[in-house]
Amino acid sequence: MKALLPFTFLGLASVFGLAAAESHTVTIYQATQINGKTFKPGDVKLELNDNGQVTLKQGKNMTELKAKVEEGSEKFLRTTVGIDGESKSIKEIRLGGTTKTLWFRTSDSATPAN
Repeated sequence: MKALLPFTFLGLASVFGLAAAESHTVTIYQATQINGKTFKPGDVKLELNDNGQVTLKQGKNMTELKAKVEEGSEKFLRTTVGIDGESKSIKEIRLGGTTKTLWFRTSDSATPAN
């Protein structure tokens, strides 16, 4: 009986534990401002939680921010990044292989994050 308790606890922890995050790799092609930090051209690791919380990592550079998540009707073939021309900040990310578009708040964005 004592041997079953740790396994039971682990099973319950996985059921009631933290929301699972989706992981994606996003490629940016120019220096970009994200939540006040500058990310260089290259790959950025993106983690999206069920609550719309996004974590972006590139080497030692990391930021967390909230996104408005929209579900479309068809899957995107590839991941694309929409960048505001003036502020060089990310406005949206369409996640390849999913129907999700992530909207981020920028100073002049018409579709701000929640």
